Amino acid sequence: MEAEFKRDLFMRYLLERCHFKPKGAEWACYWVGKFVHWFPEWQESRENSIEKFGQMLSKYKPENLVNLGLQQVRLYMAFVDMETSAGKCESGKTVSLPSIGRELFIPGNGSGAKPKGSAKKEMLPKPVSPEKGPGVTPGERGMGDDVEWSGYSSKLMKQVRELIRLKHHSLRTEKTYLGWTSRFLDFVWGKELVKREEGGFCIVADHLRAFLSYLAVEVRVSASTQEQALNALLVLFRMVLHIEIEGLSSVLRAKKRKRLPVVLSRDEVAALLAHLQQPYRLMASLMYGCGLRLEECLSLRVKDLNFENETVEVRSGKGGKDRLTVLPGVLRKDLQTYLLELKVDWDKARRQDLPGVFLPEALNKKYPSLSKEWGWFWLFPSRSPYTNTRTGEIAFWHMHPSVIQKKIHEGIQRAGISKMASAHTLRHSFATHLLEDGYDIRTIQELLGHSNVQTTMIYTHVAVRNKRGVRSPLENL
Repeated sequence: MEAEFKRDLFMRYLLERCHFKPKGAEWACYWVGKFVHWFPEWQESRENSIEKFGQMLSKYKPENLVNLGLQQVRLYMAFVDMETSAGKCESGKTVSLPSIGRELFIPGNGSGAKPKGSAKKEMLPKPVSPEKGPGVTPGERGMGDDVEWSGYSSKLMKQVRELIRLKHHSLRTEKTYLGWTSRFLDFVWGKELVKREEGGFCIVADHLRAFLSYLAVEVRVSASTQEQALNALLVLFRMVLHIEIEGLSSVLRAKKRKRLPVVLSRDEVAALLAHLQQPYRLMASLMYGCGLRLEECLSLRVKDLNFENETVEVRSGKGGKDRLTVLPGVLRKDLQTYLLELKVDWDKARRQDLPGVFLPEALNKKYPSLSKEWGWFWLFPSRSPYTNTRTGEIAFWHMHPSVIQKKIHEGIQRAGISKMASAHTLRHSFATHLLEDGYDIRTIQELLGHSNVQTTMIYTHVAVRNKRGVRSPLENL
């Protein structure tokens, strides 16, 4: 493998595609050269080779150089995957290498010819309708290959959709997962990574590694976006293609940035609420006063409010978890007034025999009349019935998230708040202000519904109160 490592090609890739400076590209080639020299058979066991390489470096190099060397090796693996493909199917049958990057594996070719497509930065393929499957790009393949691939990919998309619905994931999750599946299939077909085999096409684990590395290197997505893509594609690989991903340490990971949440001061929250009209002021007040996420606020039903105990019951929150949170007593009068007005609209809908509301899972089949009961009515319903794209059922849904998001954005601008705030900022402000008031971190964790207290601990970094009494030395001058 050492003789097959073509330094000029990798150098050009770093300079033109990854925008490395010449000195940085030289060091990257240095580390990759060391790796290839010590582990000439690295392709047979990527994860093990990377682990051993890190152990060898740590014996005589500081930690920062070890991490740098490992990062450059992962970048080289991404280069090999994206430009050459692994070239092997599950059956072990070797297929011909694609034209892109083929010269990397031709001994004695040191010309460093420019790889095909390296001059123009590629963008992430746009997802298309899941019903039609990913698009195909005519190239060296014949039209018959494109048609067969379109049919094959549509079949994969259909199987992924059925599995997502079997797991009772939300419609938003279904759209997201299908979108990433479509992008991935477009990627492997457009890059000519996928090859034909008997009975269909060959998709292997290395294709997933190449796609994730491509997202980090060329598209430059955030770490959370790359993680989302991985979670979506694991459904395709593990449950549809039955390919188990043993390890992903060789994948080039997007850099995780530790960012503090945006928090509004108490005066800023008051100014924002003052610039909102009902019912949007009430919705924002619930998100701030109860620590609710946007979807949790919109999903509230009349029965979830308990004025006697001053609690709000959050059903099927993030992760499908239920919890109780506090209901501010100051909102009692406004909520009761709002419920009287809402009851008028509900009575009118019943007299007109309009459809009821959507119920979770199969409750509408077990209790057909439950969807028209007052207790199950949305606290913030939509103006007109919606059609469920999965079942064709027509019923009332809650208000669309974009409506309140737009109203809060306008309120922030009118209040003269310069922070990059959003609807979720109200939840951050709830936790931070409770922490400033001296409440226990475990209590705040329970009210927010966090599974791990470490997630709640981030608010200790944005609490305004100076609990240690630190005085700046500038003030003593």
